[in-house]
Amino acid sequence: MKVGDKLQLTIEDFNTKGQGFARHEGMAIFVKGGLIGEKCEVEITTMKKQYAIAKITETIQPSPDEVTPVCPLAGTCGGCQIQHLEYQAQLSYKEQRVKAEFKRVGIDVEPLPIMGMENPFGFRNKAQVPVSGRKHNIKLGFYQQNTHNVVDTETCYIQHGLHNKVMKEVRTLLNNEGVVPFNERSRKGWLKHVIVRVSFDQTKAMVILVTSSRGDMDMFRFVTKLTKAVPEVASIFHNINGMGGNRILGKRFIHLFGQKELVDTIGDLHFKISPASFFQINPTQTEKLYNAALEMAELTGKETVYDLYCGSGTISLFLAKQAKKVVGIEIVEAAIEDAKKNAVDNNITNAEFHAGEVEEIFPLLYKEGKKAEVVVVDPPRKGLDPQVVDTIATMQPERIVYVSCNPNTLARDVKALTERGYKLNEVQPVDMFPHSMHVETVVRMSRK
Repeated sequence: MKVGDKLQLTIEDFNTKGQGFARHEGMAIFVKGGLIGEKCEVEITTMKKQYAIAKITETIQPSPDEVTPVCPLAGTCGGCQIQHLEYQAQLSYKEQRVKAEFKRVGIDVEPLPIMGMENPFGFRNKAQVPVSGRKHNIKLGFYQQNTHNVVDTETCYIQHGLHNKVMKEVRTLLNNEGVVPFNERSRKGWLKHVIVRVSFDQTKAMVILVTSSRGDMDMFRFVTKLTKAVPEVASIFHNINGMGGNRILGKRFIHLFGQKELVDTIGDLHFKISPASFFQINPTQTEKLYNAALEMAELTGKETVYDLYCGSGTISLFLAKQAKKVVGIEIVEAAIEDAKKNAVDNNITNAEFHAGEVEEIFPLLYKEGKKAEVVVVDPPRKGLDPQVVDTIATMQPERIVYVSCNPNTLARDVKALTERGYKLNEVQPVDMFPHSMHVETVVRMSRK
């Protein structure tokens, strides 16, 4: 094969980027926009030693699960890889993916039916929108997949409706002010990102302008016009990030208007959200996920619980309502400060929080004699550090609840724990990010 060759293929699967997967003469071929069951003619666009990338030139037989995307930019914008796949088929695929990852490590398990959404649109409460274009002709949108090319986006259908209302007005004001977008290559320009956070509970928005320097835009005029046009804007910040790289926020925040924090709820708990706070993107599904974790923990009020990688304490506070004590550990110090504030605001006194690396703090607390009957983990995509697995196995809690955003590392870690005296009891997938390849999973393990 070579670039430019045309082939007829039937798509067999997806890869983790949402590209269709097929084989031709033993070579793996990834097809942008391809759906399982689709028969198509493709043209090779990239050749590598072990795989090729292709684009569809003609659909010979469409997938039975193909639908017309709600968003006209689906397939161009990198936010929704599989919006052209019928939603129930998305859920079915994610269930099977979780099952397949466990089978890959030698564990046969039948996951519980995935928890999907009644309406898989308008669910996101935050967007970090990159800026490009030129003066008086700004582009505000999302990156095209695998690039830093901004796809100008007037309406994002997975964001809360207030986000789209705010961004429409922000676009107009920035163009009228003659703001110059920051250029990553030349390192010139001013405006880098516009961040919008929405409180579903309050229906209020926080707007954060991220710039390369303090600049000379008339912020008073911007604030006055934006809040007059969109009264739901309750908070405006200016963040200065003069550094290069992929980090979006700088350390310096300037409070320009209104509340310093939004407040949102998960279940009967409320959380203050500052500009840099971590808060789950999909509050509707987050409540389902946390309730599943709480149920799997089987708390009676007598247990001490470790919550590893606890973030701003959202899961910890859910657990604390039914536990004797919860100990949360998180590497991000600002998140731990938020966790302590959230505990006070919710009148929870049986939760303590430690800032530091989990693989250091957790073994240290255990050596000090601080054990737990239940350990809850919610690690990043790379999964658990071997030191954490060792400490859990040595401590021998009665139950482990593992919340995962990556089925691959989840299966690997569960396999390691089954080899250290635990059995897998329950696997519950949750669709936190409809129209994407991501799937959240919570599992329960118990000591043999």
